[in-house]
Amino acid sequence: MSPQPLWAARGMRAVGDVVNWLTSLPAVVLVVGGLFLALMVAAGARVGVRALVPEAERDRVPPIVMPLMPTLGAAFAIFAALSLASEATYLRTAEGLVSDEAAASSRLAWAATSPRVQSEPIHAALADYLKTSREREWKGAAAASGDDVATARAIAQLERTVRTEAARPEVGTTAGTELVVSLDGVTSSRRARVAAASRDVPALYVVTLVVSGLALIVNSGALVFRSSLRTSLLIVGVASVVGLSLALLFALSAPWSGAFIASGHPLDAVITDLRSGFFGGAR
Repeated sequence: MSPQPLWAARGMRAVGDVVNWLTSLPAVVLVVGGLFLALMVAAGARVGVRALVPEAERDRVPPIVMPLMPTLGAAFAIFAALSLASEATYLRTAEGLVSDEAAASSRLAWAATSPRVQSEPIHAALADYLKTSREREWKGAAAASGDDVATARAIAQLERTVRTEAARPEVGTTAGTELVVSLDGVTSSRRARVAAASRDVPALYVVTLVVSGLALIVNSGALVFRSSLRTSLLIVGVASVVGLSLALLFALSAPWSGAFIASGHPLDAVITDLRSGFFGGAR
């Protein structure tokens, strides 16, 4: 590999690390930080134009800056709309995966109540797996890697318990097949959740949106560089919209490690039903 591609790859990895760090921050920090950064850029643009543009050329600034506002505004609006719509869809997909996993767990719990099936060991193993999964691999790196030792041990115990029960001659082929198929649904749903949690926001995607937003703010600041301080406050609205849009993007981008964590309520409901005896076999 030539030096330039290697340097570029390292740069993109560094940007990706920064993006992952930003998506892990609380929503309050993202909102305050986004607003602060946007307002500082707007103020810096106003002061910077005054300092960098010679007095004789300042009359040329408004004719250059004003035609760029609609273009930059439209570009940022399109990028922001596509980005936020994509991340909101991803969050809904994450919630859907959790619901699918809960539905698969419920099917296994009901399959364990078939005639001649010893439901108590299966229900106990299933409740232990769900509880461990919620506690140990629902957030952070464990959610994306799926290699938590305690969770792996719990799902292995569930596999052994269900398959041992399904293999007993007394259970029969129909009930045994239903148990195995239901178990496969649980493990497949978990694997889909882990795969979704390992997804990262494309670094170049975020960089493009951030650059377009900052360009819009800088252009707005340059537009009012000759205005009084009170008049310059009119660009606060543009800066606030950009800052909040970026904060919302980072908050939505990591359903298992960011500000908006995918709700585990569907799985919690299954755990509660298992322990209450709703499925016909209380722990």
